Amino acid sequence: MTDVNRWLLPDGLEEALPVAARRLEALRRAILDQFDVWGYDLVIPPMAEYLDSLLTGAGRELDLQTFKLTDQLTGKLMGLRADLTPQVARIDAHRLREEGTSRLCYVGSVLRTRADEWSGSRSPLQAGAELFGHDGLDSDVEILRLMLATLDRCGVRGASIDLGHVDIYRSLARMAGFDKGREQVFFDLLQRKAIPEIDETLAAWQLDAEVAQLLRALVDLNGGPEVLVQARGMLAAAPVQVKSALDHLAAVIERLEAVHPDLDVHVDLGELRGYSYHTGLVFAAFVPGSGQEIARGGRYNEIGSVFGRARAATGFSTDLRLLLRLVPSWTEPRRQCVLAPVEGDAGLESAIADLRARGIRVRRLLAGESGEALTQGPRLQKRGHEWNVEEP
Repeated sequence: MTDVNRWLLPDGLEEALPVAARRLEALRRAILDQFDVWGYDLVIPPMAEYLDSLLTGAGRELDLQTFKLTDQLTGKLMGLRADLTPQVARIDAHRLREEGTSRLCYVGSVLRTRADEWSGSRSPLQAGAELFGHDGLDSDVEILRLMLATLDRCGVRGASIDLGHVDIYRSLARMAGFDKGREQVFFDLLQRKAIPEIDETLAAWQLDAEVAQLLRALVDLNGGPEVLVQARGMLAAAPVQVKSALDHLAAVIERLEAVHPDLDVHVDLGELRGYSYHTGLVFAAFVPGSGQEIARGGRYNEIGSVFGRARAATGFSTDLRLLLRLVPSWTEPRRQCVLAPVEGDAGLESAIADLRARGIRVRRLLAGESGEALTQGPRLQKRGHEWNVEEP
């Protein structure tokens, strides 16, 4: 390796230089404050865990995204977290063991083997909130409203919401008698909206005509909230779980529109984010002019079962690095820095301590130190027996 490329970072891994780091930290504090006023308690999971805990209930996709390593103390396989949600579920189910609801939040770096389409990074700074112990409309709506409030606090304006429900496809797949292989194949086709391949596959599998028609309908059932009316007609012969899912989506939209009358809501019954572990409502937030998700989440009621408690759960997450790229106006006013000589009397030490106690930055000038920043800004100057801050 030559000196030219010795300092290059691996693709998809990022560092934050002073200005960006300050913006990220200001954004992190704003998001945690937002979570706090909604009653969510901060947890800080470890960077690595044993694989059998870290990947529990998370599905094959997260397994592929996780870096694995061997614990030199035990010989067991560990993983570097690629998503904090399973860790927070473990904390709720095993460590806290609350009998009622619990509301937890987090901000932390994750590491992934590959950059996904959502964040475009292998090292997102993930922030999220999870609500455990309640299964129903109220908790789904609370998490959606918290996501919208958080995006608004971060300066995201005009966000739209995309809603779906995994029970619709899951129920139709059971009705069709799909095994795991066929369920995954058709799921992949739906996500790509590969209409010619969908038609060819349904014909090749020789499904019952009514069942094939129901599955084929999912491709076209996307648009505004009026899609739910259309879906009730096109999916009338579907199992009762499908009707319940449509009713739930309609109720969520009604509750959201009551407090966000200008919210742009889109429904897509063929969009199945996190299908491998979600159990109900799924959602994502978008900004105008971008097809990239800026936040996403949903219900995942089964993830805590292996920890001894199958708690109802719903939550959302976002990536702070992505938010900063999409909201370039976000910034914290840069604090002024006062320059002080490196040596002085007791009065100088007292003046510096007083300024720092009041939250004012003070940088001591070192012997021989140079730089443009050192020629500008206020300085501590001694006049008589007093040290005072004076403008240049």
